[in-house]
Amino acid sequence: MRVWISVLLLFAASGRLIAGPPSAVSLIEGMEQTLWSDSNHGRFTMRIESEYWTRTLELEAWMNRPEHTLIRIHAPKKEAGIGSLRIGDAMWNYLPKVDRTIKIPPSMMLQPWMGSNFSNDDLVKESSFVEDYTHELVETDDSGEVPVYRVVSTPRPDASVVWSRLEFNVREDSIPVSLAYYDERDQIVKRMTYEQIETMDGRRIPTRWTMVDADNPESRTVITIDSIEFDLPIDEEVFSLRRLRNPQRGAGMSIFHVLNESRIYRQDSMSVKALEEV
Repeated sequence: MRVWISVLLLFAASGRLIAGPPSAVSLIEGMEQTLWSDSNHGRFTMRIESEYWTRTLELEAWMNRPEHTLIRIHAPKKEAGIGSLRIGDAMWNYLPKVDRTIKIPPSMMLQPWMGSNFSNDDLVKESSFVEDYTHELVETDDSGEVPVYRVVSTPRPDASVVWSRLEFNVREDSIPVSLAYYDERDQIVKRMTYEQIETMDGRRIPTRWTMVDADNPESRTVITIDSIEFDLPIDEEVFSLRRLRNPQRGAGMSIFHVLNESRIYRQDSMSVKALEEV
């Protein structure tokens, strides 16, 4: 009996060697599907920590990849209602206290979102790891229960990204472990770690994401996933300036509101498709 068990283990190991490691592209594609899938809707807690203060935001987010993202702050009260909307490569922030919608230029996509260590692009995902970078598998770590692969990603020549490279550590089951961002001087700028793997909506995902500045470890932002649903149909109306400005607004809008928001689209040089959706 022991002989047969040894033979089976030997065949399993040799089969794995013959199959070889997954490709770098498949690892990154699998990671993106694990984290976001084709669409998702969730509730999150963001804790922003610095040397001198800490503050916490309660968020709700909708994503319909690859074109649409909406993020809404629900708490604390003084920031409740603030929202960020991305449609394609255009992004807006809404400030309810002054009832103002602000177009975010491309040059500002790497600026901190709400004073956190996450950039605008990190949160609304304008850039794509799969489409904007080429990927190379450079190392395999078999020391743990699940193999972990290190993937180095460099920007494609036509990609509008600023990082000189990204370094991913991704488990064989497509769950990310860490992500490091490097600048044009090839120095690390910040690092994301993924922890606390739990099952949510039928899939295992890391539920705690921590972004830390490389030059100031005391400056960090922790996102905790409180709840999330994947691959659900999301009405396109969710991803509109109307909904950004007023999440409670229904379909029965006055012609004044429709025309007014149409002007906002035109002023922000929105696409023809978005204009038609108004």
